[in-house]
Amino acid sequence: MKLKNLLLNLCLVLFLCAGCTSNSQENDQPVMESTTPLKIISLGDSYTIGESVCSTCRFPEQLKDSIKHKTGNPDIDLKVIATTGWTTSALLNALNEETIEENYDLATLLIGVNNQFQGRPFEQFETQFPKLANKAISYTKGVKKNLIVVSIPDYAFTPYGAGRESISNGIDKYNDFIENYCNENGITYVYITDITRKGLDEPDLIASDRLHPSTLAYSKFVSRILPLALEKIGYNGN
Repeated sequence: MKLKNLLLNLCLVLFLCAGCTSNSQENDQPVMESTTPLKIISLGDSYTIGESVCSTCRFPEQLKDSIKHKTGNPDIDLKVIATTGWTTSALLNALNEETIEENYDLATLLIGVNNQFQGRPFEQFETQFPKLANKAISYTKGVKKNLIVVSIPDYAFTPYGAGRESISNGIDKYNDFIENYCNENGITYVYITDITRKGLDEPDLIASDRLHPSTLAYSKFVSRILPLALEKIGYNGN
């Protein structure tokens, strides 16, 4: 009887060990790579088009490549609507003149520096920025959470801006409005202005034109945007 019980206990131990090994192997399985087509649209000005950096160096392209790398999804389409010098008025006009599909999974919006630079009435920005945000949301199937608004870089901290405090004060005024609007309307806001304010101390953050962000600076933008973008597209991998 004792021998029989001993054999039964031994079998039970072996069964449990086998089960643990099986569970461990299951938990160690890699996360499946997503192959669902993904569409991204980025709206803005020179900071979105990537003035003075290569076409694949601008932040929307780096974001797309980072999402590809993280998810393993090769089927990602990026549409960029941006031109150097565009104000909110110019971007609105461009969007109104173009037929844009409303089936994007993610949108980014970065606009306002030229309103400040050109001395446009601030009231114009207060009126037009919400219109642009709403247009961006409409492109993402009307899903507000799929919009990421990026703060305006500070060109005061470039050789061109020469550290002029008046520039920084102006940029702060615009960014404060953007942040408050996003908070009040449940829109994701990513602050990257502090990165650009290191430009005079870290010249590698400035492009060859001595005014716009460099590829390195844009990569730092993406490091802040990427986790939020992955969450919005439903990626739950490690």
